[in-house]
Amino acid sequence: MTNIRRIGVAARYSDLVILGNTAYFSGYVPETTLDGSVAEQTRDILGQIEQSVAEIGSDRSKLLQATIWLAEMGSYDEMNAVWDAWVVPGQAPARVCVESKLADPDYKLEIQVTAAL
Repeated sequence: MTNIRRIGVAARYSDLVILGNTAYFSGYVPETTLDGSVAEQTRDILGQIEQSVAEIGSDRSKLLQATIWLAEMGSYDEMNAVWDAWVVPGQAPARVCVESKLADPDYKLEIQVTAAL
């Protein structure tokens, strides 16, 4: 039997699903920087991710995959400046970054990650 743990279950999604030694997180959006720059929102989100992976006994060096949705691809370099300083050298996850209309017009980006435990 498969042991699937769901954390933060809501009607439409779970905040986190753990299967075996892999943790699948839902998307992260800015919590404290809605009126901030792309760099500020990126730092906000990456801080949330770092806290979340720590809470399950993992860390950012164990990120396996990341998907980044930018409201405007013109902010790619600004976001990457923060991302590059945050990611563990030599431990970067597989990553994709696309432009997309986001759920709230104040969101400049959303990031979803998968991590090993």
